[in-house]
Amino acid sequence: MLYSEIVIAGCGNPLFADDGFGPAVIEELQKLTLPDNVTIIDAGLGGPHFIFTLLDPEVTKKLIIVDIADFGAKPGEITKLRIEDLPPGSYRDAHSWDLAEPLQRIKDQIDITVIGCQPARVTDPDMEIGLSDEIQKAIPRTVHIVLEIIGVDYGTTIKCLQEERQRGTAKSCGSTESS
Repeated sequence: MLYSEIVIAGCGNPLFADDGFGPAVIEELQKLTLPDNVTIIDAGLGGPHFIFTLLDPEVTKKLIIVDIADFGAKPGEITKLRIEDLPPGSYRDAHSWDLAEPLQRIKDQIDITVIGCQPARVTDPDMEIGLSDEIQKAIPRTVHIVLEIIGVDYGTTIKCLQEERQRGTAKSCGSTESS
């Protein structure tokens, strides 16, 4: 099985400043112990064009996409969007590829949520590695939102991660299995 019941995909490219938000959130999520029915993937720029077409609706029931999104807010603000909120052409990647269209094809079979963060700067085609301060500060809030959506106790999970960091060990503080 390629993907599990819940897929969390971080989209974007860290070479273009705040466009690296999605992969940065995935990096934080990978430090946590999550249920076995959750797959976390850095989808890069290929998410909608390659990865999302590999989802099996018989297996995957929920897709959470983490990405930057220009929704006219202050940099670092977060929004949750449904695919119905994204008319064709409204959600594009840094290369102007329409991301809404491939998601429209699977929305009736898979529950899809897009967690968008308003970027401060995207430098494509010029390269600039590193997130702006506003976007960096949005990462913990986004992790909290993702954990809330998948039903994982945020407080316990974060407390365990902090304890592991203090001990200097990569050892997990236990599985967070859902019943």
